[in-house]
Amino acid sequence: MRAIVLEKFGGLDSLAYRDVPEPEPSHGHAVIQVKGFGINHAEMHMRRGEWAEAAPISGIECVGLVKSCPGGEFPVGAKVAALMGGLGRTINGSYAEYTRAPVSNVALFDSKLPWAELAAIPETFATAWTCLFRNLALRRGELLVIRGATSSFGQAALKLAINAGARVIATTRNRERFAMLEKLGATRCEIERGDLSQHLPEAKRVDAVLDLVGNSAALDSLGLLRRGGRSCLAGWLGGLDPIVDFNPLLQMASGVYLTFFGSFVFGTPGFPLSDVPLGEIAADAAAGRLDVKPTRIFRFDEIHEAHRVMEANEAIGKMVVVID
Repeated sequence: MRAIVLEKFGGLDSLAYRDVPEPEPSHGHAVIQVKGFGINHAEMHMRRGEWAEAAPISGIECVGLVKSCPGGEFPVGAKVAALMGGLGRTINGSYAEYTRAPVSNVALFDSKLPWAELAAIPETFATAWTCLFRNLALRRGELLVIRGATSSFGQAALKLAINAGARVIATTRNRERFAMLEKLGATRCEIERGDLSQHLPEAKRVDAVLDLVGNSAALDSLGLLRRGGRSCLAGWLGGLDPIVDFNPLLQMASGVYLTFFGSFVFGTPGFPLSDVPLGEIAADAAAGRLDVKPTRIFRFDEIHEAHRVMEANEAIGKMVVVID
């Protein structure tokens, strides 16, 4: 099969097209004919050697058709999504014509949406849905602040929250992106800043915060919340530096909740992929209630351009690769 192999750590030329053996059937795994996969920043960090783990074939998610499943968990020919479970990190991932994923990280995906749209759903929408409706327990009518809303993750969360009847204030560092976020349903947009809690009129009346900026904004996000409000830390657009000299007694708001979610736990006993309604998300998209269309679609032989666009921050949304 054709695969995109990480031959070294570094720039775009680190990814090379090679003919490699197809993955063999294995009990507890499903071999999937890859029809499409999302492009993620994690894969850029793996390519650069900035991630703790990187498999020879990258790619943390895909959609496609089951070629074999020795345990019988999925029928041959079934349309499925796969994400995490070591894909692209400890086992070869989805940058290939075929991949093999643990059955705990595979889900049926019965939808007639085109592969490009299906490929935009698994990692981004599964993570956003879990943050909103598990960690934050978001309810209709509540006020949510999404910090870092122009990222593909932020846009997916915004769409899901609006679809669920929440009110959303979205932040971005670029005022020119206000119109795009308002078109997606944001009630209002604000410029992202480290002391947002000192300037947002709704401060101390916010029900929930989805914080994709990261540690640099984590404590300020707690300052936005009403008593009993919830904040979920799930992204690091502002960098990975830790909170310096963190002292809850002096720095943390009282009576609020701070949670964390990392998509690497999908497929573990506490976070089964079956908990995420991927089929319902696809059905909402097919019915026109939810827009899952990617901002850019690339062919399999365009991986270098896809990574260039990601690295240059030109995508402004989810990018996918489709394999004919």
